[in-house]
Amino acid sequence: MIGAIVVMATIAVLLGAILGYAAVKFRVEENPLVEKIDAILPQTQCGQCGYPGCKPYATAIAAGETEINLCPPGGEEGVAKLSELLGVEPVPLAVEPRPKAVAVIIEDQCIGCTLCIQACPVDAIIGATKQMHTVIPEQCTGCELCLPPCPVDCIKMVPISETLRTWKWKPPQTPVATPSEPKVLI
Repeated sequence: MIGAIVVMATIAVLLGAILGYAAVKFRVEENPLVEKIDAILPQTQCGQCGYPGCKPYATAIAAGETEINLCPPGGEEGVAKLSELLGVEPVPLAVEPRPKAVAVIIEDQCIGCTLCIQACPVDAIIGATKQMHTVIPEQCTGCELCLPPCPVDCIKMVPISETLRTWKWKPPQTPVATPSEPKVLI
């Protein structure tokens, strides 16, 4: 009995040492620019940019494979931050920005197929098979990925009204001084 425990402990220590060595030897260094770009993106994981999530889109931007203006949830503010980070000229958003909205399930019409749950990238929909589903509005990013799979069209997008809870400060617009205009220091 004790011999078996010693053998198992020896094997565990040996495998731990091998895994530790492999973790150090085969570590993949990430591009720090990808992390900075990913921090600017809204993390909705909606795929509206043509990539499966924000991290792949950030990787493509850092590699110079795509434009910085493809993220509708990030809007013009996101494009401005990305252009500042990358030192490129800001370009207009490639798609028409929409007002922020959340999904709402009309519960009387829900058949409990779970297709919307499977499509939601942020797990904002709860429910069970053949049971009514509902959306957690605080977690919903408004990506609209739950709309196409719904066979009974019981999901509607409701715009978020601006209340004290949802209102956010608009970033200040910094005036740009032209060469003919002297800067005044106070």
